[in-house]
Amino acid sequence: MSHANTGGVGHQDGGANLAHVTMIAAAAAMGGFLFGYDSAVINGAVDAIQERFQVGPGVLGFTIAAALLGCVVGAGTAGNIADRLGRIRVMQIAGVLFAISAIGSALPFTVWDLTVWRIVGGVAIGMASVIAPTYIAEVSPAAYRGRLASLQQLAIVLGIAASQLVNYAIAAGAGGSAHNTIGPLQAWQWMLAVEMLPALIYLGLSLVIPESPRYLVRVGKTDQARKILAEVEGGGDDRINGRINEIREALGSEVRPKLRDLTGRYGLLPIVWIGMAVSAFQQLVGINVIFYYSSSLWQSVGVAEADSLLLSLFTSIVNIVGTVIAIMLVDKIGRKPLLLIGSAGMTVALASAAFAFSNARVEGDEVTLAFGWAATALVAASSFVLFFALSWGVVVWVLLGEMFPLRIRAAAMGVATATQWLANWLVTVSFPSLRDWNLSGAYLMYAGFALISFFLVLKFVKETKGKTLEEMQG
Repeated sequence: MSHANTGGVGHQDGGANLAHVTMIAAAAAMGGFLFGYDSAVINGAVDAIQERFQVGPGVLGFTIAAALLGCVVGAGTAGNIADRLGRIRVMQIAGVLFAISAIGSALPFTVWDLTVWRIVGGVAIGMASVIAPTYIAEVSPAAYRGRLASLQQLAIVLGIAASQLVNYAIAAGAGGSAHNTIGPLQAWQWMLAVEMLPALIYLGLSLVIPESPRYLVRVGKTDQARKILAEVEGGGDDRINGRINEIREALGSEVRPKLRDLTGRYGLLPIVWIGMAVSAFQQLVGINVIFYYSSSLWQSVGVAEADSLLLSLFTSIVNIVGTVIAIMLVDKIGRKPLLLIGSAGMTVALASAAFAFSNARVEGDEVTLAFGWAATALVAASSFVLFFALSWGVVVWVLLGEMFPLRIRAAAMGVATATQWLANWLVTVSFPSLRDWNLSGAYLMYAGFALISFFLVLKFVKETKGKTLEEMQG
């Protein structure tokens, strides 16, 4: 829950409470694992899909990015469903959709039904991306909320790494290529099918974790909320009753938030615009180009397929290292400083990558990068991922779970997250064509967005470290 004032779990049972709430948050963050897995698993299959269905870069980009259209729908509807049916029910719906998508994507008849199954998976990702940070923020004590909310991003990067590892293992088992067959299916189909396993685990976990106390107070189930608050925050009856009253006050009325509650003088409330902008810039810097296309990106500058899958796995490990750094720092130095450090680092790294790629030699269909420039490109791309992971990757999810007033949180989270998926879709669908037009120019554009993000944070983002959710009414 989000409130135990900064010292909120300071009783003798505080350690037990923290361990308990960490387990609950980790279970909810499994949605993040699926989100990362589903996002990146397509990376190893991109070229094989293009060859299997004989499609050009435009159709390929649309198919890969189709999941993101589903994400916009899932993110846009999750808040409303969460306020009607509860946070846990949204997780269960998402788990079922993940499983259905895994089976459908692995057994497509044409590129178009593959696209439909990608959209179904996208709806699940969108739902999971809204509900995990919302739920974790609502069950976490304030002193630990940043670290617990960071579990969502840690789960995402572990999901990305797991998918790269699975892709590499399956391709290796098929003789080093996603085009080859293992039994009745091509390797790339097995890559997509494996997602069924984490989907079923997520579904199972959603059956055993408690509902959000804030949702229970909203729907009048105060006794249940009291019991869960005692488990996650500790304290005597007086303190728990005080927390219940605090939540009731913060909720204002018992009316469900609607999109019109987000409107203000400038069309939307300023805090909603800021949330949408932060969400959009998390994607406009081009981070998912690395995770959706890194295998084909390295192949496009002359790296062999098996080596390109290995480089993608290395990138995922860098991503995990950056995320762990962010988890260690987010409650110590705060959200805003981390975002500023990340924006500055990403700007330099992306500009360096653009310069390295501008030195690629093109001879007919063959593109090669001299060893020195290839090494520069790898260091720059890895530095970009590191700076993103230790800042924008983690902090944006933490901020989105915290920054909105409680009475509009679920609706505002839905709008901000849908914005993020829309920006992600724009970047993803445009990259194959941009790469074929001018790879260096594409990276220079992402560097420009990273630079703008620095000034956005400097001027508009407020620090939320150590405050309870109720203290952040705005």
